[in-house]
Amino acid sequence: MLVVDGNGLPLGFHLDSTTTAEVRLAEQTLDTIKVPRPRGRPRQRPARLVADRAYDGSAFRRALRRRGIAMCIPPKRRPARWRPKRGRPVLARREVYRERYKVERSFAWLGNFRRLIVRWEHLSGVYRSFFTVAVLLVCLRRVCPLPMQLGVARAVSPAM
Repeated sequence: MLVVDGNGLPLGFHLDSTTTAEVRLAEQTLDTIKVPRPRGRPRQRPARLVADRAYDGSAFRRALRRRGIAMCIPPKRRPARWRPKRGRPVLARREVYRERYKVERSFAWLGNFRRLIVRWEHLSGVYRSFFTVAVLLVCLRRVCPLPMQLGVARAVSPAM
């Protein structure tokens, strides 16, 4: 699981077994956020969370409300033969939900590291180390881009 900021930079991550549902790991992933400030404790609570339909659950929504985090999670699609859910309907604003592409883009950046896509390591500590290095490299590339990433071509003079 990965938490990114508004620009797609990773803020925190949590790795666990593949058998656990992602919605159960979401709170543990939110606990990994620590954004330093000029003074005082680091900021640990995001202002808003944008997630997909898989995170639509009453327990997770309650946990976010308890933390004071605004959420944009569209409700799961229910078959027409099911009864509608009780209570106030949950709505997700489209203009806010469109920001979710930044999370998918961050996953694509991490997908450039082939070793993370196909998990060759049997030990979770080794995989976590490679994931940490990949996240660090993604952050460095976004903060300090190389001249070739900026579109600046260098003139190479032929050796005489």
